[in-house]
Amino acid sequence: MHFTTLASGSSGNAILVGENNRHLLVDCGISGKSLLHNLSQIHLSCSDIEGIVVTHEHVDHIRGVGILARKLKIPIYATAGLWNVMSHFLGKIEEGQRIEVQESFSCAGMDVLLYPTSHDSRESYGLKVSRPKQKNKRDLAVGIATDSGMITEEMHRHLQGCDAFVVEANYDDERLQNGPYPAYLKRRIRGKYGHLENKQLAEGLLEWIKENTQRVVLAHLSQENNTPEIALATVLRILQDSKRSKEYSKLPVDVAPRHSPHELIRLME
Repeated sequence: MHFTTLASGSSGNAILVGENNRHLLVDCGISGKSLLHNLSQIHLSCSDIEGIVVTHEHVDHIRGVGILARKLKIPIYATAGLWNVMSHFLGKIEEGQRIEVQESFSCAGMDVLLYPTSHDSRESYGLKVSRPKQKNKRDLAVGIATDSGMITEEMHRHLQGCDAFVVEANYDDERLQNGPYPAYLKRRIRGKYGHLENKQLAEGLLEWIKENTQRVVLAHLSQENNTPEIALATVLRILQDSKRSKEYSKLPVDVAPRHSPHELIRLME
């Protein structure tokens, strides 16, 4: 099982998860052309993508969904509530390409579990993408959590013990407070329907990371209110200052690039 980010941040988000030659996309908030270019950069074929799962309707998550689904002739998976608010933006979608889902379903041979996050959208979800149970193979799962103003009970319940994480470290509070954003926007970002601050995310990771965890990728960083260096330093400091610091000392933690793809990360069996 493997995963990567193809774009990450307020300018656009896309995550790929799969195994062997079967893949699903989580969101496509960049143009279809840009996504296909980024995919080619890590030597993956667009013909192996079997569907797009939408987490919420904000444009930085759905900008390229419609055009990509039409070009690749693949289905879009979203809840009924999300279809209601995003259909007009996606353009013409064939009946067989529009898949209404609830909390769990299968896509590209992966088991997908949706759980609610806390964000100012019609509906907003995180995901746990798992390889189905196989004889003589260990269970593997990637936990995805972006766009949430707080750590929710559902996040705690579903992200515990994932083998890898793609998780939001959106802003540094000091940088936000001293930055150029107007007061109302600062309140929105810091509110319970906004985004996760670096320290908030690190506190969540303290609960979620277990002995089997192999990788953490920090995602959806604000270009104005965070930097990769600040996010990484903050998260690593909190992990290393914890009572379980020895368990975290060799855990790779890095930051998703904003416009280019991250290297493909392969999980060990």
